[in-house]
Amino acid sequence: MKIALIGGGSGGHLMPLIAVARKIKEKVPEATFLYIGPKGKMEKDIMDGEGIPSKYISVGKLRRYFSFQNFIDIFKVFAGLLQSMWILFVEMPDAIFSKGGYASLPVALAAWMFRIPVLIHESDAVPGLANNIIGKFANRVAVSYASAEEEFLAAEVVLTGNPLREGINQGNAQKARELFSLSAEKKIILVLGGSQGARTINNRVLSVLPELLEKYQVIHQTGEANFAEVQHRAGELGYKIGREGYYAMPFMGEEIKDVYAVSDLVISRAGANSIAEIAANQKPSILIPLQDSANDHQRMNAYSLAKVGACIVLDENNLGKHIFLSRIEEIMNDEHLRQKLAKNIQSFYHPDATERIAKGVLEMINSK
Repeated sequence: MKIALIGGGSGGHLMPLIAVARKIKEKVPEATFLYIGPKGKMEKDIMDGEGIPSKYISVGKLRRYFSFQNFIDIFKVFAGLLQSMWILFVEMPDAIFSKGGYASLPVALAAWMFRIPVLIHESDAVPGLANNIIGKFANRVAVSYASAEEEFLAAEVVLTGNPLREGINQGNAQKARELFSLSAEKKIILVLGGSQGARTINNRVLSVLPELLEKYQVIHQTGEANFAEVQHRAGELGYKIGREGYYAMPFMGEEIKDVYAVSDLVISRAGANSIAEIAANQKPSILIPLQDSANDHQRMNAYSLAKVGACIVLDENNLGKHIFLSRIEEIMNDEHLRQKLAKNIQSFYHPDATERIAKGVLEMINSK
């Protein structure tokens, strides 16, 4: 049994692929996997770490607005389609699990031509353009938000939630305290910009770092591309990473579960995977949606939570120093509010999501 995993471009796409692959492997030990997607350091590192072979294709973004880049990317999509057809012809997997996004489209189209069954997962409250297209011929669709169900025409659309790595909510706070030499005297703020970082969040955190470190400790995932800049700017402020309560790193892997466990507040983008991890750990959060995310999906995700009192949302264009600090202080100084946010976000955690998606992929194969 061979299953192709498709998607990429961010940890939010890649980690759910890994979570589902691990679950399938538990059920069918002889199952093998193949990753098909864009060639990038993150893709290579994550798949190599799992022992999953990779085949790389050309990918182009799909945009709902006019851009001269569209004329270039249409050729990339066509090239990716030809590459995908050849890879699938040679490998001929039994099924495909797609995390969606522009990186999935060429492979999903080629799979449809070869009549290879496809299950796609839509993480966001509003489906992106690529999943809207793939959803028209996918065999099964899994969604994370009820609002996305009506957008798909597949024979079977199921609300599953977002698949997460095993044990993401079973971290050990003491391990994190030892790893970062954290003090028991001060509360801890975890800052996440997604796997690739978020320069806007980095800049705002650095602008209030002296005020934050007077009262709190800060663990900051900066993104690979932004780490050197953050390190330099923190140094200009007089803070050396790893001292005085400030701990920054480019990216967190397995240790993130321990960091979640020790954190009192999470400041994050509003990507579906980040939200699901925060919900799994029942943490109060401030979500800062990416302003130009495709189909405005991060904003829709964030306000779906805010509507039921599950998070505080700050828009990028309203991220002034005063309001940012005041919202942090409001949460950190109000135990009742922290408990309310932690309790309300719980409903966005679906502990059986990975199990149900893995089962769906296997059912497609068995019914062929």
